[in-house]
Amino acid sequence: MARYKGPKVRLARRDGISLAAFGNYEGSAMKAAQKKNYPPGMHGKKGTFAKPSEFGKQLREKQKAKRIYGILEKQFSNYYKKAIKTNEATDFVLIKMLEKRLDNVIYRAGLAETRRQARQIVTHGLVKLNGRRVDIPSIEVKVGDKLEIRDRSKKSPLFADIIQKKSKAPKWLSSEPNNLTCEVIKEPTRDDFEHVFDAQMIVEFYSK
Repeated sequence: MARYKGPKVRLARRDGISLAAFGNYEGSAMKAAQKKNYPPGMHGKKGTFAKPSEFGKQLREKQKAKRIYGILEKQFSNYYKKAIKTNEATDFVLIKMLEKRLDNVIYRAGLAETRRQARQIVTHGLVKLNGRRVDIPSIEVKVGDKLEIRDRSKKSPLFADIIQKKSKAPKWLSSEPNNLTCEVIKEPTRDDFEHVFDAQMIVEFYSK
């Protein structure tokens, strides 16, 4: 499946979000992501940001969410189709499904520095879910699921910095970065979301 491999700074400026939305970025990368008064690109200084229509605003929110979670249009659309079939608020269910993706849980539990890194950790088979090795980033975790980095990978330099940083996990996850383990202890709530995009506008975009 195709993945965007270009500069994240350009996406951040285009969508008006911080690189922090993609993961933990510091220093020059964060400084470069600060919004400027002209569009990105080689001809950006010659132009201005056009005032977006309502449809344009909804589109930008959808693009933000897709890029933050690292998924493509067809998969994102499928999440929406599942969300509208539930009895709960569609915007809430949509974000909850994105949050419960295995790669996102690895990131939110503090076992990876960015969502992109978390995806690589999963696809390379470094994660065990309930004692079994898995390599599918889109797996949806459930309450009671236990995740851990495989023993043979725990001593990798990749995880040395992660252990030292000791990132704080949201309340729906019980994470032990020192042991590179995590357990899903309850369903995520709205208070657990990062609120870097407007999910209701995404619902409005797809409902037309």
